[in-house]
Amino acid sequence: MVKEKKSSKHGRFFRLKFTFSFFTLLAIFMAAAAAAFIYTFEKTYQNKIYAGVRIDNLSVGGKTKKDIEKYFSEKNQPFKNIDITLKYHDNIATLSGQDLAVSYDGKLSAIQAYSIGRSGHVFSDIYQKWQAATRGINLTSLLKMNTDNIDETLSNLAADIDIPSQDALFQFTNNKVTLFKESKVGRMIDQKQAKKMITAYIYTISHNPTQNLDAVTIDLPVVTLQPKISTENSNNFGIKELIGEGKSEFAGSIPNRVHNIALAAFKINGNLVPPGGTFSFNNTVGDISAATGFAPGYIIKDGRTVLGDGGGVCQVSTTLFRAAMNSGLKIVERHAHAYRVHYYEEDAPPGLDATVFAPSYDFRFQNDTTHYILIQSETDTANNTLDFKFYGTKDDRVVNITKPIILSQTPPPPDLYQDDPLLPKGTIRQVDWQAWGAKVTFDYKVTKDGQILEQQTFFSNFQPWQAVYLRGTAG
Repeated sequence: MVKEKKSSKHGRFFRLKFTFSFFTLLAIFMAAAAAAFIYTFEKTYQNKIYAGVRIDNLSVGGKTKKDIEKYFSEKNQPFKNIDITLKYHDNIATLSGQDLAVSYDGKLSAIQAYSIGRSGHVFSDIYQKWQAATRGINLTSLLKMNTDNIDETLSNLAADIDIPSQDALFQFTNNKVTLFKESKVGRMIDQKQAKKMITAYIYTISHNPTQNLDAVTIDLPVVTLQPKISTENSNNFGIKELIGEGKSEFAGSIPNRVHNIALAAFKINGNLVPPGGTFSFNNTVGDISAATGFAPGYIIKDGRTVLGDGGGVCQVSTTLFRAAMNSGLKIVERHAHAYRVHYYEEDAPPGLDATVFAPSYDFRFQNDTTHYILIQSETDTANNTLDFKFYGTKDDRVVNITKPIILSQTPPPPDLYQDDPLLPKGTIRQVDWQAWGAKVTFDYKVTKDGQILEQQTFFSNFQPWQAVYLRGTAG
């Protein structure tokens, strides 16, 4: 019995040893086979894209990066024949394939496809290869084009096609509103929509290789611009009476300055500000340059008095500031001048001024009444006065403007002489007057039925300024 048990133990040990050896050999064999498969697989796809990778549903497994770049180079050839005509009546512009530089980025697609399974992270690479082999990985190629040329072409067309709408202008005479200038309907290219139409056409032909690439004409989308204030609704404004007025004097101004004052005031004259609307000086007057009729005058720029288009326009914004305050309206934006300008202190204390210089400095006020406000200007060049009148409907608001207080003063620097090639030699002309520097403040408060509608403290920090004389140098 004992011997039989001993024999049985040896048998089981032999069978276990045999079984262990078999599975060990099998594991070694399988590992060797797997290694051989991986080696063969990697050898097969050395410098090639792995099987199962597609670009735009086109199988590219086994291809090299150069193969992909060559494929896209050939695919890009038809784009060179693109010929798009943009048209609105007699206004025509063309865009060629060369202008648009339409092409698939073959180099990027090649790099993306080749990178599948080659990230450098072992487990991620194994998963990507498995996914490509079993399910497939589809990449999308990138279509490029030069949209800057589209924008530039549309902008050039807009310069000829766009016509801004014009609000009706009115005047208040004999206690009633009458038409001063009729409203006009405008038009404008919808550049955003036009760009979508152009790019949509290009994407259509890119996804349809058999698309006929003959010249195509795109009718530009042009929208109608209705004026905010039309001639027809002049009886609905509720303008009945004078609600406020602002004045200033400009004696001693050179002819160009007087011209600019009159022109800027004219551009504002007759404008209506709707209830709740905000008036912007810069938006209303528009571009201030020789192209819009303004003459060279002396302006403050970079701390100096120099010749520039529109010198004198700040006389208009200053007068408008006074009219808006005297009407009890909300002042949205106001900037003081760099120094005390003597024109604005001819009939008022310092601090009641407002400078403008687009686009950085604007003067804006809000019509916080329940009726339209009509702005009417009067430039008296004989007496050197400017007057703005605001017409609307009074609502019992009370305006309180304190007298400006000069907190401190600084004496002006010595006089400055500047050569001027526009003046005859030997001529001396004063263009700037010395002004003491000053810190000035005043309070502006508007109440109605005991409620405060508007309350602000305006502060001006005027730099000391020297007298400036122009010394003629022209022969």
